[in-house]
Amino acid sequence: MLAGSASAILLLLGVFFGLIFMGVHIGYAILGSSFVTALYLGVNLQTMAMQIIKGLNVYSLMAVPFFILAGEVMMRGGITDRLVGLSKALVGWVRGSLAQVNIVASIFFGSISGSSAADTASVGAMLIPLMEEDGYDTDFATDVTMASSVEGMLIPPSHNMVIFALAAGSVSIARLFMAGIVPGLLLALVLGIYCYIVSVKRNYPKGDKFNLKVALRALFKALPGLGTVLIVVVGVLGGIFTATEAAAFAVVYALIIGLFVYKEIKFSEIGDIFKNALKTISIIMMLIGASSCFSWLVSYLNISSLISDWILGITTNKYIILLLINIFLLLCGMVMDMSAIILIVTPILLPIATDLGMDPANFCAMMILNLGIGLITPPVGNTLFIGSAISKRSIGQLSRSMIPFYCMMGIALLLVTYVPAISLFLPNLMGV
Repeated sequence: MLAGSASAILLLLGVFFGLIFMGVHIGYAILGSSFVTALYLGVNLQTMAMQIIKGLNVYSLMAVPFFILAGEVMMRGGITDRLVGLSKALVGWVRGSLAQVNIVASIFFGSISGSSAADTASVGAMLIPLMEEDGYDTDFATDVTMASSVEGMLIPPSHNMVIFALAAGSVSIARLFMAGIVPGLLLALVLGIYCYIVSVKRNYPKGDKFNLKVALRALFKALPGLGTVLIVVVGVLGGIFTATEAAAFAVVYALIIGLFVYKEIKFSEIGDIFKNALKTISIIMMLIGASSCFSWLVSYLNISSLISDWILGITTNKYIILLLINIFLLLCGMVMDMSAIILIVTPILLPIATDLGMDPANFCAMMILNLGIGLITPPVGNTLFIGSAISKRSIGQLSRSMIPFYCMMGIALLLVTYVPAISLFLPNLMGV
């Protein structure tokens, strides 16, 4: 059977999407479609098993479980209320203060957790009820919580950027970290402007006037928790740590802060913290191993070249090609897990983007923002389901009320896509 066999490609994709729509977990769908196609092609299953091992046997990959564990420790360590307090001190004076606090809190908290779902669950559980009590519409309060949760996936440290570096090959993790900061802040700015306009129109309240002493006091309380981010970013950029070493150090630091500084974690709870982190880690590691099989078949069947030829057959216009890539990513993000998309799609689309002159770091920021939108988009958006559970609003209601936020996030996505300096200013400035 020839590597470019159309029937094998149809089998691989058909089984994969068939299993997805049947409700099979994404990891099993990837493995199932890969092994069925391998049997059809007559590929030795031992080869497929070796691909799983090869995909997991990467030193830099060790950073992922450490980052996830550090985020879990900090979530349980009492940092949320301190970050909300800091956010109130910084932007509580603005009209629609709690909406602005929500956005700023997500910058801080999301950068620690690196997870849109965790940000929505933690910050949302605190702020959505407060916003309702303060007269905010429940849908609006939930929407701003979900939309702003995407910021932390861009602002380092982000385990999704480590996964992208793994999928892309020789890409500096430090450069990816720096490339996400300005896009994350841009998203916060765009959302903040929209929330201000809505708050003025609906006469939502504002808090007390800015007080420097209160702000400094709030910063002092939150600083130990924020130190986790500073350790990782400064350590990696300064060449003090590798990403893996920085992530491991962050776990130890976070435990010390949670146990002895904030004193929100009890020694008896450490087992539960590790158990919760292990659930997430096991899913991601399974996806990485399974995606290694899938990616090997994509290469074996020459699918990357076929997709590239198909896109270039439609148009050679750089801007339209990037728009098509974004549409493709959005569609994938609506039905698939983010980690799986990064692992499977990056080797296919990144060469196309780089041929157009796009920097891999710029592509990474664009992809993560794009897929972050997918996390709050039906039918499979995990963050959307969490927001629905907290607010007691239906998925349909939230999807409709989210439309203006989708538009604002779309504006940020287009700016990141077509203005490379937004992503590349800091990496180039820092020389990484």
